[in-house]
Parts: sequence; C-alpha cells; structure tokens
Amino acid sequence: MALNYIWVAFFVIAFLVALVKLIFFGDTEAFKLIVEAMFDSAKVAIVDVAIPLAGVMTFFLGILNIGEKAGAINFLARIIGPFFNKLFPEVPANHPANGQMIMNFSANMLGLDNAATPFGLRAMQSLQELNPQKDTASNAQIMFLVLHTSGLTIIPLSIMAQRAILGAKDPSDIFIPCLVGTYVTTVVSIFLVATWQKTNLLNRTVVGWLGGVTTGLSLLLWYLSGLSKEGLETFSKVTGNLILMVIIVSFLLGALRKKVNVFETFIEGAKTGFETSVKIMPYLVGMLVAISAFRNSGAMGYVVDGFKWAIFQTGMNTDFADALPVALMKPLSGSGARALMIDSMKEFGVDSFVGRLVCIFQGSADTTFYIIALYFGSVGIRNTRYAIVAGLVADFVGVVAGILLGYFFFH
Repeated sequence: MALNYIWVAFFVIAFLVALVKLIFFGDTEAFKLIVEAMFDSAKVAIVDVAIPLAGVMTFFLGILNIGEKAGAINFLARIIGPFFNKLFPEVPANHPANGQMIMNFSANMLGLDNAATPFGLRAMQSLQELNPQKDTASNAQIMFLVLHTSGLTIIPLSIMAQRAILGAKDPSDIFIPCLVGTYVTTVVSIFLVATWQKTNLLNRTVVGWLGGVTTGLSLLLWYLSGLSKEGLETFSKVTGNLILMVIIVSFLLGALRKKVNVFETFIEGAKTGFETSVKIMPYLVGMLVAISAFRNSGAMGYVVDGFKWAIFQTGMNTDFADALPVALMKPLSGSGARALMIDSMKEFGVDSFVGRLVCIFQGSADTTFYIIALYFGSVGIRNTRYAIVAGLVADFVGVVAGILLGYFFFH
C-alpha cells in the first residue's frame, strides 16, 4: 500500500507545483515540461531499460537454470546456509534461494549490474514460492530487497571512470569512502530489518560471518589502496569479468559432468527470463514516469532548497548541502542521480569537496524505488509492508555516513 500512495503522490505533487507556477508566476511551460518528460521516460523505460534488460535476463536466467541443474546453486546454499538461516529464518538451509541470493550479492559487489539483476529476480521468484501470502511481501523478501538496495559494491568503477573523464587529479580517491559508506549502509540494513522482524542476530554465527567479511574487506581495502589508479582499474575489470566467466564455464562443465542436456536446459531457463521481462515492463514504466513527472515539475528542487534552509538554521556547516540533490535523487532514479553527479562535478569542480561528496553519495546506496518496482513487480507483490520505509531509512544512513566520510577524507 505504501508504494501505491507514494506513486500517486508523485503525480499529485507534480501537478500542484506546475499549477502554482502557472497561476502565480505565469509559467506557461510548466505542464508542457512535465508531459514531455512523461512521454520521454515512458519511451526510455521500454527502449533503454526493459528491452536491454530482457536480453540480459534471457541469457543469464538460462545460465542460472543450468547452474541449478548442475547442483552449483545448492552447493552455494550449503556453504552460506548457516549465516542465511539467521538472516532468513523462513528459508530452508538447502533451498536454492540461498544460492541465488549469493549470486546476486556477489555480482553487485563486483559491479556486474547486468548479471546481478537476473540472479536477483530469480531469487525473488524462489522466495515467492515460499511466501504463503502471494500478494504480500514476506519477511525474507523484505530482508533481501533492503539488502539489495544498500548497494554493496567493492569497486565503484563507473564513478571513477567518470571522474577520470572530467579530469580528476586522482579519480580513485573516492574509492575508500565509497566502499566504507556502502558497507556501513549494508550492515545497518541487516540490523534494521532484523530488529523490525524481531530476529536476534547477536549470535556466534552472524557475528562470526560479519567479522570475517569485515576482516576480508579490510585486507582487500589495504591491498587495493596500495595500487595505482591504473592498477586499481585493471584489477576491477579483470577480477569482475574473470569471476563471471569462471561461474558460467563452471556451470556448463558441471552440467555436462552430470549429463544434463545443457542447451535445452538453457532454453528452458531463458524462456522464463523473457516472460519475466515482459511482466515487469508495466511496473518500470509506471514508476519511471511518476519519478520523471516529480523531478521535471521542479518539486525536487524545492525539496533540496528546503533542506538547505533547514540546515542553515541549525548553524551547522552547510558545505555539503550542494551535494544533497544526488543523495535525494538516488532512491528515485539511478540515471537521474548520475546526471546530477556529473553536473555537480562540472559546476563545483571534479576535485572539490562537493565534487567528491556527490560521488560518495552515488556509490553508497542504490535506487530503492526502482528496485522495489522491479523485484516486487516481477512476482506480483502488491502489499510491500515496511519495505519502502526500511529501504529509505537505510538510504538515509548511507547519506549520513557519506557526509561524515566526505568531511573526514576531503574537508
């Protein structure tokens, strides 16, 4: 229901803002800009998002189906089972959803967005099979989605590449703040949702796993921090793509070893990928058009100005306020947030405090509303319960962490 009201609110607020502009300021272009943006975003949702996604999903869900028949997904589920049993008590230890979620999180961490989405949608479908109320999000689905929106990524390669394009002195100087910011957001998300679901995570298994992951990331961070910019970019490109190819080849060879008809199994999974892509198109169009109307009405600008005014009244240092548009846009639109990030780096300087802070914001969270529409839409969830609130709270934590990290490293 929350998504229902928020979706309507985007259109109503856009209409009211444009009406005020027309009546009080004589802005005859206000409604025209909104309507043009709505048509453009509807086209973008299908042509630039849904159709490319359909191709990627068709391939990777075919590969994932091979992995399931080869036993690879169950193998991953057994390894991660003890930890996931604590996070997802509703999901059996040997259920394929555990392995699928790990595939999704791993692809996200490596920056392989195209691979992460099909894995994540397959995991959501598996969780839906366990869901007793098919139109209402289960606890496991909410935990998975909120963890996904925390956007844990080891190396923000696309952000560093954009900084290099704009002439940054050291494009990778935001690497450590981004990694720390997204990890803080992820850990907070885990405990936030667990508290909501009254799940006790203060046990040896969870503490041990989180401690191990934290230690592993710290060692990786220590190693990567000693690399040059070129070395860091090479490590990211080679490692991410190498691991993805290892996964694909391992699935294929494992299936052959088990005498699985590999190509027919691929086609079987690929069909579900295409069907899922078609199913989620209306959800993508609806959400992206609503966000576009809200943004192009000027409402986002008023929200940002309101935040700036409120911060100024507190007497706090307001140097970070000019970076807030990216932080506020990120939960709504990844492409919109990226455009604002680039504009901010151009306006304030790529190596300025604001120029670096917008990069931290971009790398510390994910597009909450887009992910909710995509993932819940793929399985027909209507009642999202507290998923949106939890996701936005996690986003807020990411913003606060990003501000603190920005001041610590660059101010």
